[in-house]
Amino acid sequence: MANTLIKHYNSLHDLLDKTRFADGMAPLLLRLYLAPIMMQAGYNKLSHFEDTAAWFGNAEWGLGLPMPEVMAALAAGTELLGGALLIVGLAVRWISIPLMVTMIVAALTVHIDNGWLAISDSSSWLANERVMEAGERLSRAKSILQENSNYGWITGRGSVVILNNGIEFAATYFIMLFSLFFTGAGRFFSVDYWLSRSYREQS
Repeated sequence: MANTLIKHYNSLHDLLDKTRFADGMAPLLLRLYLAPIMMQAGYNKLSHFEDTAAWFGNAEWGLGLPMPEVMAALAAGTELLGGALLIVGLAVRWISIPLMVTMIVAALTVHIDNGWLAISDSSSWLANERVMEAGERLSRAKSILQENSNYGWITGRGSVVILNNGIEFAATYFIMLFSLFFTGAGRFFSVDYWLSRSYREQS
């Protein structure tokens, strides 16, 4: 009986192993998912650079970081360049490092006090006191909109929600970048793969 189970397990495992020829698809999809997010974040910082630097530097209503202009430029440049490199799959393991740093900084300086959830959802087991209180505000806001506006039109493209701005997205992006740091850009669909293959053949 045990030998039969082992035989079936090995057969199924061998069947799954046949998919390894396409293992470059997973890092490709991670790269293409992350790239526009990083580039948009960098573009937003750069296009509103003075406001971004002021927010980075102000201790009362901002982050209170030292050298705010330098920090803002580094963050914007890292996200713009990083997104471009992710698209083509060049230096992916290297660029993942500063991109992970930006996610850690964002999580610890902007989002962590808000808990986990990015969108307030009082039904979630991850909801904290802030999210639960936001549920009351959301219910009141919906009542006001229903009484004083065309609620069907307002919600025609999606539900009304309250942004909680927790660490959910920053943590998710960090995990995806962490995965890319170990897997690299992936086979076939990246500049890294073809450069590595070319250089190793010459050595």
